[in-house]
Amino acid sequence: MSARMKAIAPLAIVIGVLSFLWTEFSLNFTFHWVTQQDEVLGKFGVPENFHLILPIAFISWGLFFAAGGDNAAFGKIFIASVFGTVAALITMYLSFKTAAFDPATGDAPFWGIALWVGIFAIVLVLILVAGDWYYVAGTFPAFASVFAWWIATGLDGYVPNGGGSGDKVAAIQGVLTGAPVDAAVGTNGVGAFLGVISTPWAWVWFSVLVTLICGCILGIASAKITAAVTPKPKAVEA
Repeated sequence: MSARMKAIAPLAIVIGVLSFLWTEFSLNFTFHWVTQQDEVLGKFGVPENFHLILPIAFISWGLFFAAGGDNAAFGKIFIASVFGTVAALITMYLSFKTAAFDPATGDAPFWGIALWVGIFAIVLVLILVAGDWYYVAGTFPAFASVFAWWIATGLDGYVPNGGGSGDKVAAIQGVLTGAPVDAAVGTNGVGAFLGVISTPWAWVWFSVLVTLICGCILGIASAKITAAVTPKPKAVEA
């Protein structure tokens, strides 16, 4: 085995094991353990408003290594996750207050979202003047992660009933049993999978923030465990 392979293999194995554990934990947490009701869609439950988002943890996990893969990197990505997601939280609120979807005409004025995304992009870059502790390359992916999940869960605030309201479980069961689709969607939301993951916009932010922090923890854990299990080179005799 080459010296390069010996150096990389322990990290690869540790990351593989942690990836398995995170995937198993996050999916069970969201669809089996912390749900409004189990076995609505086969063996899947309807997630609560707070849930762990499997792929988003890999974003901050990767950013941890991009930032150096050490204790300082953990701090940078943690702070970037907070700054980026809070900026997105404010952006969501201001976006649909500025120009929201009009159900009467069907107009979808995305300029409100675009306006505030542009403004906060400027703000997030300008914070660089505060010093090297601020890692803008990590802030932008965190900022974008909130919008990705906001879109997937129904654009609550911008789209009427986007995050769902009323009894989600009853709404999904109504769809499955042949109840009028309009009535069911009206209470369950317009997110993906029959509105199963429809989420109010404030909970979108919180779920993304917590999941990004989980990715930071996975990053530092993978680095520390790898350091502990990697054989140390033998000392060269004089």
